[in-house]
Amino acid sequence: MDLKEIERIEAKYYANTFSRLPVAITHGKGMYLYDLEDRKYLDMFAGIAVNSLGHCHPEVVETIREQSKLLMHTSNWLYTLPQLELAQLLVESTELEKAFITNDGTEAVETAIKLARKTTGKKEIIAMKNAFHGRTMGALSLTWGEKYRKPFMPLVPEMKFVEYNDVDALKRVITDKTAAVIVEPIQGEAGVIIPEENYLKEVREITKEREVLLIIDEIQTGFGRTGKLFAFQHSGIKPDILCLAKGMGGGFPIGATVFSCEDFEPGEHGGTFIGNPLACAVANTVVKVILRDKLTENAREIGDYLLNELEKGGMNAHGKGLMIGIDVKDGKKSVLDLIKKGILTIHSGNTVRVLPPLIIEKKHADEFLSAVGDIKL
Repeated sequence: MDLKEIERIEAKYYANTFSRLPVAITHGKGMYLYDLEDRKYLDMFAGIAVNSLGHCHPEVVETIREQSKLLMHTSNWLYTLPQLELAQLLVESTELEKAFITNDGTEAVETAIKLARKTTGKKEIIAMKNAFHGRTMGALSLTWGEKYRKPFMPLVPEMKFVEYNDVDALKRVITDKTAAVIVEPIQGEAGVIIPEENYLKEVREITKEREVLLIIDEIQTGFGRTGKLFAFQHSGIKPDILCLAKGMGGGFPIGATVFSCEDFEPGEHGGTFIGNPLACAVANTVVKVILRDKLTENAREIGDYLLNELEKGGMNAHGKGLMIGIDVKDGKKSVLDLIKKGILTIHSGNTVRVLPPLIIEKKHADEFLSAVGDIKL
């Protein structure tokens, strides 16, 4: 089977939801992925910041093998230890109070919306222009892009948008009807947009002063990617509600909402597959490896090295840790050119996004930098 045949099968059988890169992956190991013809690619986007330990990390593989022999699913009618162990790990890591496990990041945002409305008795939530929080109806109502929203209007009412990185604008928009403000510490899908240094701190001060909950969406920035375990820690603050996913499962589907506000009552929220023992066991392993192997520090060190070298090479690069954007003339062309050099990245408009696994070493960074230099982004 070749790529053309795969494209034909997709066109016939699969929903037309993805604009794929012209690569069909069969397997991966560490920092590398391999295609149908066994061509090797350096993975510099990690499944969009998901594969935090790279591909087929031996401890993750072993966890899947061992837990799948014991128990994969039973339902939340019964207790399972991996779920509670993960909840404890998340609460202790974030210094918040409770955790609710979800299947992905979008569900984490949906959970946050319900918690905010239940806690405050208010309906209005303020999100940021250019934000991306997911595609289900609640999360989509907080996502900015018209291409995501327009076909599905009307969305959930009483959602507002305000300029990102503009504290004064936020002050003007908050009213006595506002339940919460939701913000990404770095806007990822918008092209790695980094706010001013004190922005999150000032947003936290405003929300506390106005008695409004602060929801921080760390679905992409969490679990070491920015050089801290969580990006909000750079600002020395704590949110009321924290949305997590992606890197916490290392490739296994899982998310979480961690919070210090009013809790649910039984029956107010739930799901068949959420918090299943297999997903939770994997997440426990992934987070513990990130902490044990000091991958957060590695993200900071290799991220700084990449940014410095890109800037030295005349690139318009910006980012924090291993969340880097490179502004180019043609984002799609640059990504396709890198594929020819054996490098996998993605783009948002004309920004090439670099989100490698946290296990990246200097030799991998140099391999990427060499390819970038060869094609002159």
